[in-house]
Amino acid sequence: MSAPIDLELKKAFSELQVKMIDTQQKVKLADLQIDQLTRVQKHAKLTHAEIATLSDNTRLYEGVGRMFILQLKEEINDQLKDKQKTADEKIKELEKKVYLERSVKEAEDNIREMLLSRRAH
Repeated sequence: MSAPIDLELKKAFSELQVKMIDTQQKVKLADLQIDQLTRVQKHAKLTHAEIATLSDNTRLYEGVGRMFILQLKEEINDQLKDKQKTADEKIKELEKKVYLERSVKEAEDNIREMLLSRRAH
């Protein structure tokens, strides 16, 4: 009777291992994306602060590919604010990775319960 139990436990452990590896990769990817978005947000904030010190009649150019386009100060400020807002929303969305960690914990708990129930019998 211990053979089916061992196979069942072995299967459960292998599933948990696959799930943990997958989750760890997803969490690392989320962390990297958060870091990158934080840099984008900081860059936009610093650029906005630098542009704010310039006078309104200063000519500002936006880099587009290999060329530069003359833009109004307000347009550039709006674009920078949008970039910050978008990055902030994406960061908040990525920080919901707690769900991934919780799903691994639930799988671990299920295996622990299985082990305890086997020992009780």
